[in-house]
Amino acid sequence: MSSKYKKTVAKNKKAWHDYFVDEKLEAGIVLTGTEIKSVRMGKVSIKESYIKIDKKGELIVYGMHISPYEQGNIHNVDPLRERKLLMHKREIARFQGKIKLKGVTIIPLEMYIDENGRAKLEIGVCRGKKNYDKRESIAKKDAKRKMDRAIKRH
Repeated sequence: MSSKYKKTVAKNKKAWHDYFVDEKLEAGIVLTGTEIKSVRMGKVSIKESYIKIDKKGELIVYGMHISPYEQGNIHNVDPLRERKLLMHKREIARFQGKIKLKGVTIIPLEMYIDENGRAKLEIGVCRGKKNYDKRESIAKKDAKRKMDRAIKRH
């Protein structure tokens, strides 16, 4: 990413635990006026969300929760509605080829506001981890934490 400034709004830590992230890309997201106000306030959850390519060849994010804006009244929309992602056709075509492989999916990793005030979604092409892979990752983190603690003490 070439952006100098980015305000992280939501991170999907569960994705890093449950999946191997093969590739990361930045995508714009289509939001309504009240939704972008909620995003700027940080009222977003991308934990249970996933991305699919629809029949028209567009990326759609499902399960992303953006809380309704308090002053939005009649302009508020469904918090769990499907939202379109903005990417070039050639990037989407490349994704289509990758997700045809078994066990490969596209998942939102992080949502942030860039230096132009636009909401962006960092998405990843991910492969699912098996239970033994997850245990291995946890063991590595614990070992690193113990080493850091020992270094800090001495």
